[in-house]
Parts: sequence; structure tokens; C-alpha cells
Amino acid sequence: MPDRDRAPATAEPDRMTVAHLAARACPAVCGRRAHAGSNASSSSKRANARPCARTSLRVNAGEDPDQDVAPPDEGCRTIVITSGKGGVGKTTTSANLGMSIARLGYKVCLVDADIGLRNLDLLLGLENRVMYTAMEVLEGECRMEQALIRDKRWRSLALLPISKNRQKYNVTKDSMSLLIDILKDMKFQYVFIDCPAGIDVGFINAIAGADEAIVVTTPEITAIRDADRVAGLLEANDIYDVKLIVNRVRADMIKKNDMMSVKDVQEMLGVPLLGAIPEDTEVIVSTNRGEPLVLKKKLTLAGIAYENAARRVVGKQDFLIDLEQPKKGIFQRTKEFFTGSE
Repeated sequence: MPDRDRAPATAEPDRMTVAHLAARACPAVCGRRAHAGSNASSSSKRANARPCARTSLRVNAGEDPDQDVAPPDEGCRTIVITSGKGGVGKTTTSANLGMSIARLGYKVCLVDADIGLRNLDLLLGLENRVMYTAMEVLEGECRMEQALIRDKRWRSLALLPISKNRQKYNVTKDSMSLLIDILKDMKFQYVFIDCPAGIDVGFINAIAGADEAIVVTTPEITAIRDADRVAGLLEANDIYDVKLIVNRVRADMIKKNDMMSVKDVQEMLGVPLLGAIPEDTEVIVSTNRGEPLVLKKKLTLAGIAYENAARRVVGKQDFLIDLEQPKKGIFQRTKEFFTGSE
């Protein structure tokens, strides 16, 4: 097999290399079901989807998450983070989940698949260190190790931009599968693909190398409809292990019946819930500083929710934050203490 880090001599070997690597079966692929073609609805099949049985990657709940012992290397999980609708928090979710899992001791790579409109490097504070991209790797101008940007805070986290902002190139399904195979051979345990908005060719190419998916949505009817459409497209592309993150939840609006609850969103989509993230103004602050929420010394509620979601991704049992009731202030709690009301 030709060396993947160097450009092949001719165009024909390049197509053979891409086709061969794309056809290889990932040893860590699990949790998929054969498409039986039944008359059940898509939401019903997503609700009853089998969980991914990766017990070898799980960490016991009693262990210290900040321990120095690295988790066992038993294959790679490739997860695409998508939504359909833009601006719901895909990139923020990718950065925080990737950083949280890297802090648990796993080797994580974040792939920014948004061609020409990359933002993941800004959220991680790595925008000034982008020298090469995946396009240079595919064209044989550099090795994959040169294109990867290692985070200085956590060396187990790496970023791979697909292209620079000025470039208009687009990758194909075969080239995306080739990139994912190279990352698997580099012993990454988790590869998160930050999918571009929409369901056009960029979406189809981004999910080509994924085995699992996380759908991000907000409690808005437009975002929910787009998320349902995306979930159906994921199933059509043989990705059945799908989880849901509901972002920007406001408990005060839920109590006033001005916003759908997390349970309502989950029932409408029929996708297992991975986490619910509350609305947090610190997201803007952390984005401008290039520092994910989970790295703050004093975690906000949104940061805690992202960390809990990351622990559930790796198999740890953790709780879901109750966002159905708004947070009570000191005066309200004092009033309820003396009046006995709730």
C-alpha cells in the first residue's frame, strides 16, 4: 500500500489508494443495524436504536476522571456533529466535547469540515497556528502530522482544518474517508467532525467517514424540523447510532410555556438524549477568548452540562441537569422559606 503521507506518482494510484482505504472496515464500528426496510417510522427506529457496545473504551464510574493513567486504546470512534440549521451551536459543542474528552485522557482529533468558513480554530484559540490543512495532505504537499495542530493546554487534543478560509476547494466522500482512515492509523480514540450547516454536498461529504452522529438543535420549531430532516438523512446513509443535544435551553421560558421543554423536543425527534445545554452568556466570552467553557476555573451551568455530556459519550454514567425549573434567587428562596410556598 502506498504511503498515505506522500502524494502518489500518478492520478490512477491515487484513486486506487482512496478506494482501497475507503473500503476498509473500521475495527471499532459497532452499534449499526442492517437496514431492514420495515414500515416503521424514522422516529420510531431512532428511538429504539441499539446503544453502541464499546465497553472496552468505558471508564468505571468510581475512577478519578483526572487520573494520569490513559484509557485503553481499543479502536477509534468517529462521530459527526451536525444539525441542518446554522447557528445552533455545532462548533461550540464540538470544541467543548472534544476538550472534555481529551481531559479524561483520550486522544481526540477535531476535524473542521466547514469548507472556507472554518471557526473551530477560533473557539480553541489556534487560529494563528494554522499552517497546513487537509487539502495540502491530499495534494501531497505535507504530512498529516504537519497539518494537525496540537493544543498546548492538552496535548491529547488535535485540530485538523479541512481548508483555509481563502480556499474554495471541496473534498469528496472518498477523500474524507481517506483522511479519517489516516487519523485512525494514528491511534486517535475519538474523531469529531464539525459538519457544515445545510444538507447539500458538504453535509454528505462530512458524514462519509462517520460511524455515529450527534444532532444539535435548539427548542425552536425551525431548528427541530431541520434536525428531524438531518436525522432521516443520517439513517439513509447507514448511521443509526444517533444522539441528541438540545442547546440554549431557558428554564424561565419553559415555565411560562414560551419554549418547548427538552422532553418535548426529544419526543418530537425520537432520538436518545445525550445532553441539554442551558443558555449562557459566557459562551460569547469564551469564544472571544479562544477558550472552551470547560476550561474555566469556575464552571458555569453550561460548562457542567458539556462535561456531563462528554462523560456520557465515553460511557460514564452521569446525571442530566434539570432545566425544567428556573434558578431561584436569594430573595425568592427567602420568601418561600417564610411563607412555606414553593
